[in-house]
Amino acid sequence: MSHTVVTTTTTTTGTSSDGFLNLGYTRSIPGLLKIGQMVALLIAFLCVHCARGWPSWAAFQFFHVVTLWFLIAFLIFFLTHLFRLQSKIPCINWALTEFMHYGVGTVLVFIASIVAAVKSWGVSALVAGSVFGFIATFLLAVSLWTSYQVTCGAHQTGAAV
Repeated sequence: MSHTVVTTTTTTTGTSSDGFLNLGYTRSIPGLLKIGQMVALLIAFLCVHCARGWPSWAAFQFFHVVTLWFLIAFLIFFLTHLFRLQSKIPCINWALTEFMHYGVGTVLVFIASIVAAVKSWGVSALVAGSVFGFIATFLLAVSLWTSYQVTCGAHQTGAAV
């Protein structure tokens, strides 16, 4: 009896998404949404921060806090995806954490934008800040919907019916 041994060698080449950075995430729909949210929140924050003559100081401080908090939170989420930290820190349920931040962020940014729009009294920078707050609210709602489908959507069980 003769035996034949077959040896195969597999060679893989690395791409830019296989290295330290996940650059493919920046071109994906969730990555582009997150970049859009951060840009809209940054512009909203800067419009209100640079405005002179605030008609209602407390309302715009609330707007400041909400936009800055969620800007930092979504920047952290963006960096975790970019540097692939969610696979290195498995003790956190990242999908659920992002879903909860999107939910709370959508509601609070929407409330802050309504308050800013009502209290702006014709100051153009404050009106622009509230408009970008509404844009950020829309982008957060889209991300909330897409992350809901990932986190809480219908799952296949494998059972035949």
